[in-house]
Amino acid sequence: MVPHLITALTGPINELEQRILDSMPAIERWFRLEWMEHTPPFYSSVDIRNAGFKLAPVDTNLYPGGWNNLTQEMLPLAVQAAMAAIEKICPEARNLLIIPENHTRNTFYLANVVQLQRIFNMAGLNVRVGSISPEIKKTTTVQLPNGDTVTLEPVVRSKRRLGLKDFDPCTILLNNDLSAGAPGILEDIHEQYLLPPLHAGWSVRRKSRHFQSYEEVSKRFGKLLGIDPWLINPLFTKCGEVDFAEGDGLECLRTNVDALLTKVRRKYKEYGITEKPFVVVKADNGTYGMGIMTVRDAKELDALNRKTRNKMAIIKDGQTVSDVIIQEGVLTQERVHEAVAEPVVYMMDRYVVGGFYRMHAERGVDENLNAPGASFVPLAFDHSAQLPQPGARPGASAPNRFYMYGVVARLAMLAASYELEATDPDAEVYD
Repeated sequence: MVPHLITALTGPINELEQRILDSMPAIERWFRLEWMEHTPPFYSSVDIRNAGFKLAPVDTNLYPGGWNNLTQEMLPLAVQAAMAAIEKICPEARNLLIIPENHTRNTFYLANVVQLQRIFNMAGLNVRVGSISPEIKKTTTVQLPNGDTVTLEPVVRSKRRLGLKDFDPCTILLNNDLSAGAPGILEDIHEQYLLPPLHAGWSVRRKSRHFQSYEEVSKRFGKLLGIDPWLINPLFTKCGEVDFAEGDGLECLRTNVDALLTKVRRKYKEYGITEKPFVVVKADNGTYGMGIMTVRDAKELDALNRKTRNKMAIIKDGQTVSDVIIQEGVLTQERVHEAVAEPVVYMMDRYVVGGFYRMHAERGVDENLNAPGASFVPLAFDHSAQLPQPGARPGASAPNRFYMYGVVARLAMLAASYELEATDPDAEVYD
C-alpha cells in the first residue's frame, strides 16, 4: 500500500527518489564502509516526515516500543537481524533477559514486549522478562486483549550480575528508555552485555546532540548524491534553562525560534515553496510525544496560556523540562484513509526490518502525530525495503518509496551510532 501524497509539489521528492535509486550501489557501499567503522545501535526506530519537497527524520528512538505493529510477514527479517546482532555481541548466548518499561498496565505496550520475546526466541534464545518496577514483587502474568500473555518477574541482582531466580542471562535487552535516570540496579554490570548501553537512555541522551550528528551524516550523504542536504535534514537549534512553569528563559526561546524561522523561510524561497514555515519546540530529552508544541511565529510565545505551559513543563516520569530543541517543522503530506500519516521505520542492528504508518485523524499536517488517538497501519516493508524497482516511475512504486524511507532511516541510525560513540563514558579520549 502506498499512501497518497496530497500535494502538487512532488517534484523535489520524486527527483530525490530517482537520485537515490540511480545511486543504489554507491549508497549501499557507503553504508557498508560506515558500518566497518561504527557500531549500529542494537535496535532503533525512526519517525520520518514526507513534505513533498523534503523528506526528513524528526525523531530517533533507541528503545523502540511498538514491535507489535509489525506484521507476520516482517518477522523473518526481524529474526534474521536479531540473529546477526546477537552473533556479533555474544555468539554463545543462551539466555536473554528483557527489561521493559515500568508501566505494566499498558497492555498495548506489553504486546510489544511479547513480540520482542517472540523475535529473540525464534533467533535461538531462552527469553524471559524481568521487571525493575517496585510494583512487581512476585511473578505476575498479564493477560492481553489479543489472547497473548506476558509473565513479568522481579529482577535479582548479585554483586556483578543481573538475572531472575534460576535464570542467568548473558545478554540484557533494555526496552526501558530510563527517562527518570539509570537505576542503581542496572549500574556496574561488568560480566553481561547490556543493550543498548546506559548512556543511550534519556538521562544522558539529548535530541540536539543526535541531530548535530545527523547534520554531519546528511552533509556527507548529500555530497555523495550531489544533493542539498537540507532536502533530508531538519534544521534545528537549542535553548537551555527554560522554565515553562515560571515563564523564565522564554526570551532565549523567542530569539531562537525567530532565527530558525528566518532560515527556513530563506530555504522555502530558494525552492519556491509557498507553505508557511513552522518550528516544533520539544523537550531535548523527551519521549512518548510529551512536551511538544508547534510554533508558526515567535510572537505566539508571548501569549502561551497556562495549559500549554503546564503541558511543556513536565514530561514522562514527572521529569521537568529545562532544555528544549527547536526543530524545523516538516509537514507531512501523506494520507492513509484520509488521515494525516507519517512512516515509522524499524531497524535491528544495521538492517531495516519493517515499519508502519502512524496516523491521526484529528491532527493537522504540521502537528505531532504521536499522541492519544493515533492508530497504526503496517508498511508493506516485508519484501520491498530491500527490493526497489529501478524502472518504475518515481512516486508510483511502493518498493521505491519504502527503499527511500529505509535509506533516510539508516542515515538517522548512523547518526545515533556517532552520537553514542561521542557520549560513551568508557571511550578513550585522545588529545
